[in-house]
Amino acid sequence: MTARMTRRAAIAAAALAMVGSIGSAGAAVASDFSVQFPAGTACAFPLRVDGTGGHRIEHTFTDKDGTMRVLSTGTGSALTFTNESTGATVSLRSNGAVQRTTSLADGSSLNVLTGHNVLFLFPTDVPAGPSTTLHTGQVVFNATPSGDFTVLATQGTSRDLCAELTG
Repeated sequence: MTARMTRRAAIAAAALAMVGSIGSAGAAVASDFSVQFPAGTACAFPLRVDGTGGHRIEHTFTDKDGTMRVLSTGTGSALTFTNESTGATVSLRSNGAVQRTTSLADGSSLNVLTGHNVLFLFPTDVPAGPSTTLHTGQVVFNATPSGDFTVLATQGTSRDLCAELTG
């Protein structure tokens, strides 16, 4: 599966989760996972991300006008990023994060991330990737139905994980 398809699948899964839990709150313990990004998508080199643990609670709201909003809070997974060309790794412990997602009429979504969040930007995004960045603070971006991101604002600190894996 390509990185773009992986992100599309993740967005689709999130949308299905939103639809399936309208008006409810649910807690979820994250399953362990491993995702591989080919060279040139999330970093200039092939990148593998392994995640373990984490605990998220999702609340879904539907406004009177039909707008759906999802609030996801809790801790993310502990992550290990691996440069598959060199074997270099960077590990991040599980930290607190919040994601607010608002579905828009055109099928896109407005996303606001706060806390500790990793954002993968691909060559089709704005700004164009490849990049993999840990943001501590706030990131605001739009996501199209096809999975392309446009970053609207960032505030706080950022850590270039691709640079750390090549240094």
